[in-house]
Amino acid sequence: MQDDAPLLMLNEAAIRAAELRRDPYDFTFVDNVIDPALKATVLADAPVIPHRGSYTLGALRYGPKFAACMQDLLSLRFRRLVEQKFDIDLSQRPPCIVMMGNTTGHYNEGYAHPDSRHKIITVLLGFSEEWPYERGRLRILRSNNRDDYAFEFAPEFGKMLMFRVCDHSWHGFLPQKGKRMSVQLCYVDSQWYARKENIRHRISAFAKSMPALHQIIEWAPRSFGNKG
Repeated sequence: MQDDAPLLMLNEAAIRAAELRRDPYDFTFVDNVIDPALKATVLADAPVIPHRGSYTLGALRYGPKFAACMQDLLSLRFRRLVEQKFDIDLSQRPPCIVMMGNTTGHYNEGYAHPDSRHKIITVLLGFSEEWPYERGRLRILRSNNRDDYAFEFAPEFGKMLMFRVCDHSWHGFLPQKGKRMSVQLCYVDSQWYARKENIRHRISAFAKSMPALHQIIEWAPRSFGNKG
């Protein structure tokens, strides 16, 4: 895609217009960043993810409309929108992208964390057809207490949340079983970290395909050895 080519699926004007909020840390929310009229066709092309956890795009199968959304997220034009929003240079910060499909409602999901120090900006884009639950919405937190929140993000189709990662960018959600489809794009500090995350998620996806290992993963503490 050329640098000045328009985005295929994402609403550039809505991203530009979204307010950058500073409390409790830098974040912005964009509603309907994808035209709601495209919901049925995009979701028809979205991956089917049977288990919890995050998967690399290379481990998933999906159609052209969903692929166009991913192309937008990984484009230079989108990166420049993020740079303008957060007044930051991401030219040396490679993207790392994964997708979540489900949550089980187990106690060990949604724990509060500030994200890895290797992440610079985190972007979340919802693809759930709906999220009718009170629990399970991602919370922008003021502390590591999941009830101490400033904003809630439902992972529904076309909703986008972006935030700057820092030592106090706490976020999490209260456990809730559901089809919780969302894409996470992070700009990270090195190609080494991007490759490491890609390998980690591929190994995790393979393990989930094996019933015995899958049960262990389902009940393992989510915070063990993983800071997001």
